[in-house]
This record gives sequence, structure tokens and C-alpha cells, in this order.
Amino acid sequence: MNKAQLIEKLNQEVEGINKKQAEKMIDVLTDTIISELKSDREVTITGFGTFLSRIRYARGGVNPQKPNERITIPAVKVAKFKTGYNLKLALKGKR
Repeated sequence: MNKAQLIEKLNQEVEGINKKQAEKMIDVLTDTIISELKSDREVTITGFGTFLSRIRYARGGVNPQKPNERITIPAVKVAKFKTGYNLKLALKGKR
């Protein structure tokens, strides 16, 4: 499912909103999650899961173009997602 399909689904399921409002809701949700993660805060949707940011520390690697050459891969902030209880059960087929 892509963003356009999600907007269509929201439009169909939520009474009283149009596609433009559904798109705005998704944009606000994603912008809020991104903003919180950039500020090193977690976003928890109970039962669904938790979005969080972590630092992937610097490490050594190999240059794929020159396998004998060692390189340093710099540290970077990455997004993580931990599934919530209800999502885990749904994926196991128990809900």
C-alpha cells in the first residue's frame, strides 16, 4: 500500500473527511514523527508500536570497489520501530 492508497482508505473509512483532509492527516502524522525522532524523542502508538531514533556507531568496512582497501563508515542516526503487543498478535494470526 502506498500513500495514495492509504489516503483513499482513510477517505472511505472515516466519515466526514475528504481526500484532501486525509492527505493532510497523513502529512501531519509523518511530519510529527520525523520531528520527534530528530529531537531524539520516541513516538509510541499504544498497541501498534514505538518509533525511536538510535545512533549507529562508526565502524570499519571494506571499499567494495577495492576489496583490499579499508574504510571508516561514519556514525549516523537511524530510525527504529519496535512492534507493539496488538501488532505482534495480529501478525501471528491471533487477532
